[in-house]
Order: sequence, then C-alpha cells, then structure tokens
Amino acid sequence: MLDSKASSRGELHKAIEVSERELADLRHECSKLTEHKGREEIAATKIGLRLENLNESVMERHQLELQHFRHPSITEYFPGGGLSTRYKTKGGMPATIARLNLVKGLGPALQIAEGVTVELPEDVHNILDERTNPTWPTTWFCPTITGKGAFRDTYTVMNNWGANHCVMSYGLIGADLITLASMLRIPVYMHNVSEDRIFRPSSWNAHGTDGLEGADFRACENYGPLYG
Repeated sequence: MLDSKASSRGELHKAIEVSERELADLRHECSKLTEHKGREEIAATKIGLRLENLNESVMERHQLELQHFRHPSITEYFPGGGLSTRYKTKGGMPATIARLNLVKGLGPALQIAEGVTVELPEDVHNILDERTNPTWPTTWFCPTITGKGAFRDTYTVMNNWGANHCVMSYGLIGADLITLASMLRIPVYMHNVSEDRIFRPSSWNAHGTDGLEGADFRACENYGPLYG
C-alpha cells in the first residue's frame, strides 16, 4: 500500500521502489515455494511408485506362501471340507511332549518326554512326510535318551508311547508337569526328567523311596483323585 500522505514526488518514487522490491521479494519466495513444491511432488510420486511396487511384491509373496501353506484339507479326516496348513518347524528348539492316557480300571496316566526339535534332510523329510499325511504341518522331535527303560533309545520311546499323538510345548517343562500331576493325583508312568528336578509332596516318600514310578502310582491311588 502506497502512503497516501506522501507529498513530494521524491517520496512517491521512494515508496514505489520499496513496493517494487517487496513485490520482487514476494515473487522470488513464490518461485522458491513452487520449485520446492514441484520437487516434493516428484519425490512423492517416486515414493508412491516404490510403495506400489513393494506392495505388489509383498502380495506376490503372500500368494506363493498361501499356495504352499494353505490348501484344501483331505476328506478322509475332514469330510466337511475346509482348508489345511503345512509347514516344517525349525530345529534346535527345546520342547516337551506329553500324553494323558485314559486306562480302563486305572484312570488317567501321564507320559512325558523332553527333547529338541530337529531338521531332517529334504529327501528324508519328503519320504516320511508322504508316508503319513503331506497336507499336515510337520515337527520332527528327538527325545532325550537316558540309555535305560522306556528311554533306552528313540524307538523304545515310541514303542511305549500311548498313541501316535501328543501335545508339544516349547521348553523343558517335564518337571512342572510331574508336580502338577501329583497335585491332581495323576500317576506318571514314563518320563526322562532327572530326579534332582522333580518335586512331589513329601508324603510320596511313605509309598516307597526306591522305584519312584511305582511309589507315584501307590500314592495317587491312596490319596484319590482331585478331578471328575
């Protein structure tokens, strides 16, 4: 805005020069903003293209994974249809398998085996996988062998196992399961947990200190179940 009170021509010229400089500065700032906005738009376009390409790549990988991990289930076990998954568990993880068997005339009895997951050569895995059911996920497990009793070797472990199914937990939790079983009066008739890790009520000692498996059965029968 020009000063309307400028009385002389010199003052008017001076005011015009000031205004022109301000206008020039403003135009320069507008030019810089426009240039900056243009660079931002170009950068945003490049980022958008990268995101789009990355998204397409991720979607392709998901599709490939779904083709491998998700597939129709077999009607022999799932007559209603649906989807199944398959994968292989990584080796080297400490794990515990357990099975609660219902024995006629005895009731529930627990089996426990601590060990580690393993990875087999691909050709060996494929042969064994085809002999069971290749549509199911696979975890190869090796129990810790003690060299005696039911844990003399891996075959003996499986030969004494109640069925070809188990529950697997991450970590070595056999001692915890034994303590829990004693609280519930459920005898444990097969495990590979060392004695120094086992805790049962002290009254179990009155049922035998040599041959702790038999003492466990006698104590559970004597005190009676806390279930059912």
